[in-house]
Amino acid sequence: MIHNHESIDVFIGVDVGKSNHHAVALNRAGKKLLDKALPQDEAKLKNLIKALAKHGTLLFVVDQPATIGALPVAVAQAAGIRVAYLPGLAMRRIADLHPGEAKTDSRDAYIISNAARIMPESLRTVEVPEAQVAELSMLCGFDDDLAKQATATSNRIRGLLTQIHPALERVIGKHLDHVAMAELLAKYPTPAALRRAGEARIGALLRKHAPRAWKGWAQDITAALAAQTVVVSGTEGAGIVLPELARSLAHTRASRAAVLARVEELVMDHPLHVLLKTMPGVGIRTQARILTEVCGKDFATPGHLASYAGLAPVTWRSGTSIRGDHSSRKGNKVLKRALFLSAFASLKCKDRISRAYYDKKRAEGKKHNQAVIALARRRCNVLFAMLRDGAIYEVPEALAA
Repeated sequence: MIHNHESIDVFIGVDVGKSNHHAVALNRAGKKLLDKALPQDEAKLKNLIKALAKHGTLLFVVDQPATIGALPVAVAQAAGIRVAYLPGLAMRRIADLHPGEAKTDSRDAYIISNAARIMPESLRTVEVPEAQVAELSMLCGFDDDLAKQATATSNRIRGLLTQIHPALERVIGKHLDHVAMAELLAKYPTPAALRRAGEARIGALLRKHAPRAWKGWAQDITAALAAQTVVVSGTEGAGIVLPELARSLAHTRASRAAVLARVEELVMDHPLHVLLKTMPGVGIRTQARILTEVCGKDFATPGHLASYAGLAPVTWRSGTSIRGDHSSRKGNKVLKRALFLSAFASLKCKDRISRAYYDKKRAEGKKHNQAVIALARRRCNVLFAMLRDGAIYEVPEALAA
């Protein structure tokens, strides 16, 4: 929502693109002042803003404030004008209200500009982020990509092992998250190579990375090798693919560790770290996501925060046939996932407040995920109060004993 909307004289809607944007500017009466394409270029954007500034106070609205829209937003903010963005879902629904089915940059820019003019409640403000938070946002996004890549590579390795030697997969697969198994597959990728190495060499390699579990793992691998004597078609090809996948998995996990180390530095240097770390189930990655997705945004109530995160239940009612509350499929999915996992982690905390609420919801007939979502929604109230008051999390005295 844009405050003091009535003070705006010119509404600039920009449909951003990778190499070119399209801008449409409307005055308060709806008269078109500008309709032109412009390149992804700082000087051109500055000239556009300068030319329109003579008409009065400007509002610069984009359909994507990050990635390809980052430069236009930065130029507008540097020029000292207000910046907002129109969420994609809102834009699609507003586009349906306009005549015609054409999909052009000019039409999209006009829809953005006109929505800013007549529907200010559909807009979201874009604030200048702290340098720490901006870096955190980039690193967290990269960490998410690395996590997906690691999961895909791990699943591919397990799939190949299941194809050529199921018994071996049952042993290696469940420990594949450990660096020792990736190193083992990189050096001895096939059942034949493992047999030639023998239990002693397998144990020696595993011992370097898993000083406690290596002996049991080496014995289990040797026993699994003895359970299958036939050679499955494709084993030779797997011997080429598996070491590459194992090295890729090890590299990806090393990259995640390096990224996490920098994320931890940034989070610990942030003033809110002292506050956020006291909340049960909130680790470094969750703190980072709270800083990037919540801080700097204005939430009037805990309900607004929960709705933004997609944790507020949505009521469906139509006559007498459809009634009930359902989980929202909208909201900030990144934040929702972080708060959901945080709520799940809090079930093991010593104060047992989260566990008691979870058990209560399960007793009411809710399934596991429903109960965790309900817990995450309740924890939004606590998080909102902590951020609003600058207060640390404290366990009630009656439950602290």
